[in-house]
Amino acid sequence: MQVVDIIKVRNLKKYFKTFRKDKGALSSLKSLIYRDYVTVKAVDDISFDVSKGEIRGFIGPNGAGKSTTIKILSGILYPSSGKVRVIDYQPWDDRKKYVKNIGVVFGQKQQLWLDLPPVDTFYLNKTIYDIPEKKFEKNLNYFVELFELEEIIHRPARQLSLGEKMKCELISSLLHDPKIVFLDEPTIGLDLISKEKIRDFIKKVNKDKNITFLLTTHDIDDIENLCKNILIINKGKLVYDGTIDELKKDIIKTKILDIKFLKKIKKIKKKDLPENTQIVSQDEYEMKLKIDTKANEVGDATKKILEKFPIRDLNISNPQIESIIKKIYEN
Repeated sequence: MQVVDIIKVRNLKKYFKTFRKDKGALSSLKSLIYRDYVTVKAVDDISFDVSKGEIRGFIGPNGAGKSTTIKILSGILYPSSGKVRVIDYQPWDDRKKYVKNIGVVFGQKQQLWLDLPPVDTFYLNKTIYDIPEKKFEKNLNYFVELFELEEIIHRPARQLSLGEKMKCELISSLLHDPKIVFLDEPTIGLDLISKEKIRDFIKKVNKDKNITFLLTTHDIDDIENLCKNILIINKGKLVYDGTIDELKKDIIKTKILDIKFLKKIKKIKKKDLPENTQIVSQDEYEMKLKIDTKANEVGDATKKILEKFPIRDLNISNPQIESIIKKIYEN
């Protein structure tokens, strides 16, 4: 099967000019006469492709350039230079036709009207996107049933939980059958169950409708559950473009264990811990361990800890995204 690229980005740059001002009243007065401008390279000469039908992860620390790139790809911002083609459109040209082919969800910005039930927003989008009646009803029933929101969509949006609102935001972005959806932090602030439902929804829609998703997130679990290929950006530069398997093999070689004890533990002996583990932090009721996954099976290490200590709670997680970025630079 021939792979078709739905996004093509070449040498994309977005620079912002801002002025630098020192602290103090004298500096404020001086800035009225003369301003010392500096150039901020939000996106600095990046190139990548995304294939049709992919769920591609796009990650990096705060201020790395993720949201700026998404805004350029969705036609909200003009680039300083470079070439971008999305579904054979240049996003910032002919935007009226272009936006009918894309969906956008910003996790920290909502499109629902808080005093209206989500179903009213859905019907508003039906008019905006000129969605035929049969297509609208079919898609609405499909998404509402998939998310089990039959009653929820008729309640005012301000009465909904954060997870319920995000589900409705996703439905709103998909009703017009976009070819690609840009998801900017869709699981931010959600509890574990809501996150899992959002991920299952995205996977199901991707499979059933072959919709491409470009996903930005700080949650490595989102990436591991949804993506085969990822892009990593830092300080405007693309520092990784490849598979999640290769990244895990080369970079993510540790797991973090957050342990809460049932009772006070005064002293922990090294012999009581699994080999090749490092204590990151510790007090009398809590301990954080770093496990070398090349030298230990996580299950075996966890079993030994449970046998040695009275445990109230134990959580296994990956290192923070910032530490992964740091390791990539070190390599």
